[in-house]
Parts: sequence; structure tokens; C-alpha cells
Amino acid sequence: MTQKVIIFDFDGTIADTVDALVSIANRLALEFGYIQITPEELALLRNFTSREIIKYSGISVFKIPFLVKKVKSELKNKIHEFKPIPGIKEALIELKNDGNTLGIITSNSKDNVRDFLQINDLDTLFEFIYSGITIFGKTTIINNVLRQKQLKPQEVIYVGDETRDIEASKKANIKVIAVTWGFNSQEVLSKQNPNFLIHQPSQLLEVIKNC
Repeated sequence: MTQKVIIFDFDGTIADTVDALVSIANRLALEFGYIQITPEELALLRNFTSREIIKYSGISVFKIPFLVKKVKSELKNKIHEFKPIPGIKEALIELKNDGNTLGIITSNSKDNVRDFLQINDLDTLFEFIYSGITIFGKTTIINNVLRQKQLKPQEVIYVGDETRDIEASKKANIKVIAVTWGFNSQEVLSKQNPNFLIHQPSQLLEVIKNC
């Protein structure tokens, strides 16, 4: 097996933060001028792409960077409460033991991610963490990582739970594994044609061995 560089999204992929993110977003709705999301609407939004969610919410695109910054700040106070997705810790350890290089690209803050990893004894597994405030700027961050780390696209795999993760990976010409345990539904992820679509962290091991 050829060792890979595996880049993970954080929220919803490694950390079980989706419910907290929805709760925080609803509290900030009035301040930022978008509609609150009911549980029924949340089930509907899981079938929307990231761009469709923004359009549905009614938020101004100019306010999104400020909203993301505020959400990061509120998450900092709750980071000790969050747990890893069931089974992800064991999968990460095995991937690392197989000689793969693990990293994180996230819209969350680097401090939040580092605190979470340390609290949950995952901090020794990752060689890099990159954070970006833009919602649709992951392609730029991925390309920066490839350049700074002198990586070839064929050596890299991205793992994420949202349609924007698939979109960014395709634009950066790297393979992408979409996971169904995070925010977006299996149906909408499948429509974006990821290289792989998995339902349990344990499936990561077999997929990456066969990449």
C-alpha cells in the first residue's frame, strides 16, 4: 500500500459538533438577519448543497465571514463538551499506524481544533491544521497545502461531510471521500459524485488502502 496524505474536515467529520453549530446559528439568526431553522427544516437542509443552504437562509454573503468568526468564538466555550464521532478515533490511529500523514483543513479556528484534539488524546496524530474563514475557500487552502508541503495531488485524499468539501476537492484535483455521519445527507452527497461515499469510520481504512 502506498502511504497517503489524508486531509480531514473537522466539524461533523472528526468532531460531533453539528447539533451545537445549528443551535449557535439559530441564536445568532436575528443579529445576522437570517431565518432560524426548525428541526423539520434542518432535515430538509441536510439534502441541500452548501450554496442552496445559504440561499435558503437569506443571509447576505457579505455577512458570512463575520458570522463564521462569531460561531468560532462561541464554540470555544463549548469545545470541552464535544466528543469524537464514534469510531473515528480508532480509524485515525490505524491510519496513522499504517504510515499515512494526517492533516486537517477547517472553517473552525485552529485553537478550537487543537483544544479538542488535546482533550480527546488525538493531538499526536495530525501533522498540520489549516484554518480558513471563508465558506467556499477550501480549494485555495488545499492548493496552498499542496504547494507548501510539496505534495502531488495523486498522493492526497480529502475526507469531509459536506457538499462544499467535495466541490473543493474536485477543483483541487484530489480524491475525496464523502462521509454520511456529518451534516449533509447520503442523497445529496451522492449527487455530487465523490470518489467514495462511506457510512462508518471503519470503512476509511479499506477505502484508503485501495486508493
